[in-house]
Amino acid sequence: MSYKRVLLKLSGEALLGERQYGIDPKRINQYALEIQSITDHGVEVAIVIGGGNIFRGVSAASNGIDRVQADYMGMLATVINGLALQSALEENCIQTRLQTAIKIEAVAEAYIKRKAVRHLEKGRVVIFGGGTGNPFFTTDSAAVLRAIEINADVILKGTRVDGVFDSDPEKNKNATMFKSISFNNVLDKKLKIMDSTAFTLSKENNLPIIVFNMNKKGNLLKIIKGNKIGTTVN
Repeated sequence: MSYKRVLLKLSGEALLGERQYGIDPKRINQYALEIQSITDHGVEVAIVIGGGNIFRGVSAASNGIDRVQADYMGMLATVINGLALQSALEENCIQTRLQTAIKIEAVAEAYIKRKAVRHLEKGRVVIFGGGTGNPFFTTDSAAVLRAIEINADVILKGTRVDGVFDSDPEKNKNATMFKSISFNNVLDKKLKIMDSTAFTLSKENNLPIIVFNMNKKGNLLKIIKGNKIGTTVN
């Protein structure tokens, strides 16, 4: 296996599936099976999930809700998604722990780095909910921060497109995909992979990012086995 410990970043929108809002049970079960395919090979998996399928703080703030309050509401949305994914994973007999950056003791453990690493070493999947616990920071920033803290080998950013393109492939059929690209080239070309805070943090800590299509069956396992899937940023 090419990677021993990975952090998988999923957007909240990915959980929509065929729906306009909320969580599609079929899609979340599909993701659970994909994650199981790599845990079965002994890979340690941590997950950060967004909340955009339920609530997006930035959008709410632009509509008049206080930005800080809106961001906390967004954090709670990520916890809802985390609970849903935990349930789907456990239905597939994968031991899972949900840790949150804001204390919600009735439903999840508080985030403690040592505890998270111990869970991973014992073969449990760890889901990090609640973003960083601070307003004004995205779940992309949370993903990079947690990946650095737990010494992950790579960030796997699961999306609905095949990788990083020179323009939006959903709008431009002639968009060209990069197989690999450097951090500096991404910044020069102003490609939107993550927000600038998250991306800079990843660059400074030499943490590679692989952007790939999470909806294609088997992609996750292929990456773990060393196949060239998606776009590698390093």
